[in-house]
Amino acid sequence: MRPGIHPVSRPVVFRDRAADVALLTRSTAGSDRTVEWEDGVTYPVIDVEISSASHPFHTGTSRVLDTEGRVERFQRRYGRTAPAHS
Repeated sequence: MRPGIHPVSRPVVFRDRAADVALLTRSTAGSDRTVEWEDGVTYPVIDVEISSASHPFHTGTSRVLDTEGRVERFQRRYGRTAPAHS
């Protein structure tokens, strides 16, 4: 590896505000904000909108995003069936 071209990897806390979950891991991302971790050391913290703790795929919950279904909208726009080929 060439020296001086790789970003510095350091411990960073990623915090999911929606699920009230925090994870300490290594990352090249930085932040001006800090938080004191369980071990008493202060680390940079990055707040995220969604993580595996709050994502519907991982939690098993689903949300209705659109009241008119996508299939119905497609069928209304382009017709119910395609013409038969003989």
